[in-house]
Amino acid sequence: RDIEAFWQNGILAPESNVQFGEGGAGTFSDGKLNTMIKDRDGRNREILKIFVENGAPTEILYINKPHIGTDILVRVVKNMREKIIAWGGQVHCHSKFVDYKTKDGKLSHIVIETPDGRNVIPAEVMILAIGHSARDTFEMLYQKDLPMQAKSFAVGVRVEHLQNTINDAQYGEKCPYCLPSADYKVTANLENGRGVYSFCMCPGGYVVNASSEEGRLAINGMSYHKRDGENANSAIIVTVSPDDFPSKHPLAGIDFQRDLEEKAFRAGQGEIPVQRFEDFVANRVTTALGKVRPQMKGNWTFGDVRGIFPEEIQDTIIQGIQSFERQIKGYADKDTLLSGVESRTSSPVRIIRDESLQSVIS
Repeated sequence: RDIEAFWQNGILAPESNVQFGEGGAGTFSDGKLNTMIKDRDGRNREILKIFVENGAPTEILYINKPHIGTDILVRVVKNMREKIIAWGGQVHCHSKFVDYKTKDGKLSHIVIETPDGRNVIPAEVMILAIGHSARDTFEMLYQKDLPMQAKSFAVGVRVEHLQNTINDAQYGEKCPYCLPSADYKVTANLENGRGVYSFCMCPGGYVVNASSEEGRLAINGMSYHKRDGENANSAIIVTVSPDDFPSKHPLAGIDFQRDLEEKAFRAGQGEIPVQRFEDFVANRVTTALGKVRPQMKGNWTFGDVRGIFPEEIQDTIIQGIQSFERQIKGYADKDTLLSGVESRTSSPVRIIRDESLQSVIS
């Protein structure tokens, strides 16, 4: 409800949004379930079975690139929660991890903040699965001297094409329309030493406002199970490293993200800024759409998407999209739509663990 309200009226709930809710940002995604990791022990298969047991379609057990889709995922994660509770587990909603206590060098308690105040809960073991956007949690852990370091991640834009353009390029212009919406994966290493590649490609999907902080704007992509939307969208992102960050501080990557997100917010005055590729290259704000119209969750407006990024990243995005034209006809079309900013691709912080996969607390 909070997310739908945000997409309709722009009023952000900082504690309840695409990044912070049941299932996390993955609920509002394409719901891909493929991995490049070799599965010698059958763990991936077990994960797929658990999804099916909780309401995902059985086809994910045998299709080559399984995906679920947001419309089904919202039910699946609810069913998982109810099963956890039925088996004796506890799920605490509206509860934020804000501190931990130690005794004799070992974990003794965790502190949870709820609408009714703070609760201190005895604990000997804690697993932090906080994703890439729990910035206040990272800051608290840094103040507690938990070992961490800045790490590389990637930033960029969402690109939208007509899904038919992608279908024609992937299947052939005379392809039968009974085939599913085509996907793609593109990558290039450029002469400037940067890598640029597609990420979280959503066939027949939507670009979504995935912001989680006031005055800052971040976007993501999602698809429904049928993938029957008019547009295809994908992140086109550029790798950034600690050398690009404003300082050597372990949390400098967060500062880098926030700077981009503030510029994106200003570019669209709180709405998703959109720019045709021809205008992005010419460094001018778009004034009229071409053949591709935004397919988005959340309000959008024309804005200076290019100006969100440092010059080298601007150039890398342009060169990358132009190079992808050689792989997918129409990719660098003048009417291709770019929006920003895609900044939450992976965590900008690495919490350091030892050989036993445990961190050191003090």
